Amino acid sequence: MVSPRANWKGFIKFGEVSCPVALYTAASSSERIAFNTLNRKTGNRVKREFVDSETGNPVERDDQVKGYEVDNGQYIVLEPDEVAAAVPESDKTLKIEAYIPCSQIDTTYFDKPYYLAPDKMGSDAFVLLRDGMKNEKVAAIARTVLFRRMRTVLIRPHGKGLIANTLNFDYEVRSSAKAFEDMPDLKIEGEMLELAEHIIGTKKGSFDASTFDDRYEAAVAELVKAKIEGRSLPKRKAPVASKPSDLLQALRESAGLGAKEAQPKRTAANVNKGAVRQKAAKPVAKPKAAAATRRAG
Repeated sequence: MVSPRANWKGFIKFGEVSCPVALYTAASSSERIAFNTLNRKTGNRVKREFVDSETGNPVERDDQVKGYEVDNGQYIVLEPDEVAAAVPESDKTLKIEAYIPCSQIDTTYFDKPYYLAPDKMGSDAFVLLRDGMKNEKVAAIARTVLFRRMRTVLIRPHGKGLIANTLNFDYEVRSSAKAFEDMPDLKIEGEMLELAEHIIGTKKGSFDASTFDDRYEAAVAELVKAKIEGRSLPKRKAPVASKPSDLLQALRESAGLGAKEAQPKRTAANVNKGAVRQKAAKPVAKPKAAAATRRAG
């Protein structure tokens, strides 16, 4: 089995203790089904080409340069060496600035996860940091230059090693106040809340990522297989959206109480009315039977 290649190598420093570490990608999309763009008429692959938006002429790679738009159609040109000079210089060190309780972690700021492991030497210091954080139930906030940008990293114990999540900056995370500004101030209590708690209780489980199936990938893989074999997949019925007009009734049905509640109680008056209808219905059939006898005669 080929050993994974480190994305970054450097040091992690806590207090005056430091040890060499390596970052490895924890999540990858390389196993997903990938498509190529083709020319429908020829079946050939289509390649991407940069063209001038005004002249329509192709622009060679050496003539392409970064630009920042300061006004409508007005740009400041940034040469590659200027951009490189502006990037913070990396000292290859993850400097731990603070330890925070794991309960305070806001996952909204999570960007990308990386496994953080000791690199050759320094395992004692690494294990010391890992176990100390685990015993104190804390995560570490560190900063360093990763992939040409200064980044804030959240480090937590994970199995035999550590996991490092690069964090989004505050200006990159949109405020939840805007998303929830139209939410009405409601307080649900009584039977509806009890039923909701009951429904949630029947679905309690534990986190197991192996049970999550990528239905899109599976469906596309089956489609590709069917195309290769020259067969078509059966058409699926369009789902019908349910429109419960009564939230309480919908909760009762979800809790398995719907059938019981749906049947109206029959009063004595209703029973009598049914009996009267049945008695009134019997004489109707006699004339038909008599008529049929006369025709047969």
